[in-house]
Amino acid sequence: MRTFFTVLIFGILMTGCKPKSQKIDIPAPKNQAYVEDFLNLNDTVYYDKVMGALVGSAIGDAMGASTEMWHRKDIQLQYGYINGLTPLVRDQSPEGPWAHNLLAGATTDDTRWKYLMGKYFQSHKEDLSASNFAAFISSYHSSLTNELGEKSIQKNPDSLDAQIEKIDWIKEWAKVATAFQKDSKTYVEAQNRFYGGEMSCAGQLYTSMFGLIAKSPSEAYELAYQHSLFDIGYAKDISSLVSVLTHMAMRTQSMDSILNTVAFVDPKRYQDSRLIGRIPYALLDNAQKSVRSIKQQLLVDSLIVQDSITFKIPKGFEGSPTNWARQEMVYQMLEKEQRAIAFHSAEIWQILVTALEFGQGDFEKTMQFIVNYGRDNDTVAAIAGMILGAKVGYHNLPDDLKEEVLRVNKENLGIDLEALAREIASIEK
Repeated sequence: MRTFFTVLIFGILMTGCKPKSQKIDIPAPKNQAYVEDFLNLNDTVYYDKVMGALVGSAIGDAMGASTEMWHRKDIQLQYGYINGLTPLVRDQSPEGPWAHNLLAGATTDDTRWKYLMGKYFQSHKEDLSASNFAAFISSYHSSLTNELGEKSIQKNPDSLDAQIEKIDWIKEWAKVATAFQKDSKTYVEAQNRFYGGEMSCAGQLYTSMFGLIAKSPSEAYELAYQHSLFDIGYAKDISSLVSVLTHMAMRTQSMDSILNTVAFVDPKRYQDSRLIGRIPYALLDNAQKSVRSIKQQLLVDSLIVQDSITFKIPKGFEGSPTNWARQEMVYQMLEKEQRAIAFHSAEIWQILVTALEFGQGDFEKTMQFIVNYGRDNDTVAAIAGMILGAKVGYHNLPDDLKEEVLRVNKENLGIDLEALAREIASIEK
């Protein structure tokens, strides 16, 4: 018995002396927005940046409109090196110009979408939502089809053709918007056959506009994401990042700060994707490394001139042979990454971020780089033009380009960009 009590007491003493285990918790980092403070610009600066964004986008659209979908070698044969506005000599089409052979400064659907978004902002400024956006697109399509019943249109074949072309432009979009309002199954089916079910740049045509009215980069992303009804997969991420870049351009003159937001604004956690990661960020990272590497290469003008086949300098290029050789090398790098269609979302994004890195904030240099590369150059230039226009403001855009684009769009196309800028600027009042 004595042995039993001895063991019991010893056990109790040992238990009491045993150190208690402590729970150690090293907390995971908190996800924070790249910039948390709200955009706060005075009325004059804000209007100038909105105006700069709209006109800058229209300049890019107009500069690329005459050679949209061309190969860069064909551009050089026809125009040499484009460094300004050229007459829009091409056939009318629903996605392109709505009339044959327009004046230099005329634009295409890229600018029409910005105009349409401005009207959406005005009519739904208290409630910008996916459902309201879908209803807005459906309503616009219905208004166009209803006008076909007007006698003035029915009696005039030319007016009838013009109206049908407008309907053809928005028809694909209306199919998805209408399906979105029905049920998820119908919507997914319509979304996955939108323009053949390809990963198109649909959202990038209009999502940059949200960057102008958002209060923060995160809000710019979220607004764009929920309105990307026509995108699938990582195309939604790209469309949202276009909005973020535009918003950041409203805040800073630093191209590094603008582009670096891609790494920090990721509310949907695309970077967590197993095996794949975040495709838009990977494309940006590769573009920056490639452009910087090419710019650092030591090239000798005398050697470049001898290589007349690879580095033949097009007429109108104002830089040195070394500058052209570097630009041509970047073009060749981009050509290796071309997708099956020129308006593929990833290709548009890749050309965009490459051009922004190459141009380093220089509006004309960036526009010329994009337009002379070809492919879907008016769309890429329109996006880049909005970002850089928001960055520098209307007053810093090239006078000859902005004045001509303003005039032609207002007088010949009925798109008053100045009035649109006032409408958007007044939303914040």
